[in-house]
Amino acid sequence: MNNDFEPPPKKWVLLATFGGVATAIAIIFGMEQLSSNLKQPLLSSSTAIATPTEKATQPPTQPVRLPTPTPTSTAKPLSAQEIQAITKLDNESMKLAGQAVAVEQQEISNPPYIAPKVGKLTAEEMATAKQAWRYFEKNWNEDTGLVNSADGFPAVTLWDQAAAIAALVSAKELGFVTEADFEKKMRRSLQTLAKLKLYKGELPNKVYNSKTLIPVNYGKLDQSEEIGWSALDIGRMAIWLKIVATKYPSLTEDAEAVWKSWKVERLTKDGQMYGTSVDKGKESYNQEGRLGYENYAAYGLKLWGLDVSKAIDAKSQVAFVDLYGQGVPYDKRDYKNSEANNYVLSEPFILDGIETGFQSLPKAYADRVLAAQEGRYKATKILTAVTEDNLDRAPYFVYSTLFVNGSAWATITDTRETRNDLRFLSAKAAIGWHVLYDSAYTQKLFGFVTANLKADLGWYNGFYEALGEPNKSLTANNNGVILESLLYKKVGQPLSVWAGISP
Repeated sequence: MNNDFEPPPKKWVLLATFGGVATAIAIIFGMEQLSSNLKQPLLSSSTAIATPTEKATQPPTQPVRLPTPTPTSTAKPLSAQEIQAITKLDNESMKLAGQAVAVEQQEISNPPYIAPKVGKLTAEEMATAKQAWRYFEKNWNEDTGLVNSADGFPAVTLWDQAAAIAALVSAKELGFVTEADFEKKMRRSLQTLAKLKLYKGELPNKVYNSKTLIPVNYGKLDQSEEIGWSALDIGRMAIWLKIVATKYPSLTEDAEAVWKSWKVERLTKDGQMYGTSVDKGKESYNQEGRLGYENYAAYGLKLWGLDVSKAIDAKSQVAFVDLYGQGVPYDKRDYKNSEANNYVLSEPFILDGIETGFQSLPKAYADRVLAAQEGRYKATKILTAVTEDNLDRAPYFVYSTLFVNGSAWATITDTRETRNDLRFLSAKAAIGWHVLYDSAYTQKLFGFVTANLKADLGWYNGFYEALGEPNKSLTANNNGVILESLLYKKVGQPLSVWAGISP
């Protein structure tokens, strides 16, 4: 896939893309005024392209003692020697071709997977969820029912509004909002989604002003502009529309009205998902998604009857790379052969496990993705839970990966710049992995997040491993994933199954 759009000036926030397609957070210029306690912009980026991981220089003669993270206290910045030693270990951890997952383990979980330790939340877990809801208390626009993708900025994508719907459902079920307030907020949100001005009258624009509802381009929230749609964003929203329609009969008609208001014919073709972008007034129509987000989003479209037989197939394009002794799955369609990035990230596996019980991706794939990150921790003593997200400093958005375009443990920007210096432990990934696996390792992840990433309004996005300090960006998606993860634990079922949707 090619880049979706002409990027705005760097001082403006761009658009995050998952699996090489426009999604997530699109905000505005003037980011230096984000909030009184954040003195940096928040970002999103366009279709990301990765460069090879930078080669490590020769290690020092004397062995380097790597730091041991302490989950109950703030870590310290790493020294140049420590960073060098970790980079060497990361590079040496990769072996091609990797050990494949056995064919019989590549089947979808039947019945849907349920984590071994689900049920009543602990007092700490309940407090964690309530803290995440604080983000939405501030950033929910009551007049429109849409949420700000990033703290204080009235821009929203369908991906982030789906995160807000997940957060509202979680808040209701966890007792943070009343039944009446839940129904009022949800109905307003659904009615707004059903009346949005659509790209060419077909499907939702990639980004909207969350207060005025006008379709906008990145960084231009006062000027109406249609820039195409993202099938991945729509796929995630499709899952949550179906959950709401099925779980809450009083809202069924409103949820179904949203889907019916869209002309979904061009979302799929020949079993694959397609999105559009506009460059200098000319539309391009492109296949969207790579292993991970592609399968997860395809499941959402499948729930509404669309043919996604190729997009949801997790085996046809899979290959494996060994990372710290684990054969990690990746998509063979990388930037070199398809002009799209084949990120291996935590989030799609977490969302699939929490929402569907691994009905779009084999659980064995998620096992390997988590195990490789634990393997990195055992080798480097660096707690690792990587995925894409906003940063609180330039370049403002990165894809922190296990593997992308032939490079192991690469953190990249939308312009293929390697920024491993900004790799961070993700709060949403840490908590999501914890509720799904509840292992000794994930307990360390959870403890580190709750000890180090609490903000005034929710949870910060993550913790920079090299800098030894929080990534203080605040977003709807980070806090939304945290909330739905903890709801999953409480209800003891994948959320679509809990809602009554047949797998």
